[in-house]
Amino acid sequence: MNYLDFRTWNIKKIIKEIVIMMLIVFVVSNVLSYVRQPNLKNSEVPMMKTSLITKELIDLKTFEGKPLMIHFWATWCPTCKAEADNIQRLSQYYDVVSIAVKSGSDKELLEYMKGRGFDYRVINDQAAKWASLYNIEGYPTTFIYNREGKISFSEVGYTSTLGLALRLWWAGL
Repeated sequence: MNYLDFRTWNIKKIIKEIVIMMLIVFVVSNVLSYVRQPNLKNSEVPMMKTSLITKELIDLKTFEGKPLMIHFWATWCPTCKAEADNIQRLSQYYDVVSIAVKSGSDKELLEYMKGRGFDYRVINDQAAKWASLYNIEGYPTTFIYNREGKISFSEVGYTSTLGLALRLWWAGL
């Protein structure tokens, strides 16, 4: 039997191959995410006081006692665009602070957000000051802090809504 003879394949073989391929992709993506995760000097939520693109002042200390997601992204990043709907959904239930890196002026970011129907919190990091503080090397990069303000999860790359929601839920326990 020739393995590449598709006439001998049945639905069971096809499903088996798809499952194996999905498992391989899952393992490889998690290994890559682990290898690429930023090396933080401090595992606690940073003392960040700044303003959002809406001019509202934000102090990360106000999120103590609840899980917090800090999400670095950019308007020019295709993976960030694919993940943006996930971030919007989560921001309806959890505290999310996103940091847009080298993505234009506050006005441009406001237009970008409004044009896509997003209303989550955005800090404009035009000079990549916050990205440098967090040692960000790839986008998107997500950090989840637990109720005590300690980092419980970080990842570089796309994460599903369910994956992020489960991690936020876990951080809230």
